[in-house]
Amino acid sequence: MPSTMNSITRDPLLAIAKGLLWFLMATMAIAVAACLVAIPLLLFFQNDISVELAREMPLVTPQFFWAVSGILVFAAILCGVLFRIFQLLKRIVGTVGEGDPFVPDNAQRLTQMAWLSLVVQLIGLPLSGLGAWVNRIGEGHTDLEGMGGISGNGLLLMLILFILARVFRKGSEMRAELEGTV
Repeated sequence: MPSTMNSITRDPLLAIAKGLLWFLMATMAIAVAACLVAIPLLLFFQNDISVELAREMPLVTPQFFWAVSGILVFAAILCGVLFRIFQLLKRIVGTVGEGDPFVPDNAQRLTQMAWLSLVVQLIGLPLSGLGAWVNRIGEGHTDLEGMGGISGNGLLLMLILFILARVFRKGSEMRAELEGTV
C-alpha cells in the first residue's frame, strides 16, 4: 500500500486543488475586508457620492446608501461563509492527499459544508432583493418586484453534500469495523 500512498500524495490534481483553494480563501478574505472598509467610507462620503450619482440616478436618497451598505454587509457575510466552505474543502483534500479520506472528521466537514451551502442560499435572498431595489432606483423605479430566489443548483449542491457526508460516515464506520476484526 505504500506505493498507493505515494501516488496519492503526488497527485497533481490534489496540488492544483490545494492551490486553487488557497487562492479562493485569500480572495474571500480580501473581499470581506473590502466590504467592511467600504461600508463606513460609503456612509462617510455619502454627500460627495450623492453629487456624482445625481447626474445618472436622480432618485438617489439616503435609503439608497443604507441599501448599498446592506448589500455590502450581506456580501461580507457571504464571502465569510464561502471562505469557511473552501477551508473545510481544503482540509478534506488534505486527508485525501494523506491517503485517508474516510475519517469521521470528513463526514462532519461535509455536513458543515451542506449547512453552509444552505446559509449561502438564504443570504442570497436579501442580497438579491436589495440589489434589485438599488437597480430599480437607478432606472427610476422604486418597487420591489423581481427579487431573486433560491437557486436550484445550490439546493442540489446541499443535497449532494449531505449524501456524501453519509457516505463518508458509513465508509469510516466500515473501516473501523474492518480494523476491529483484523
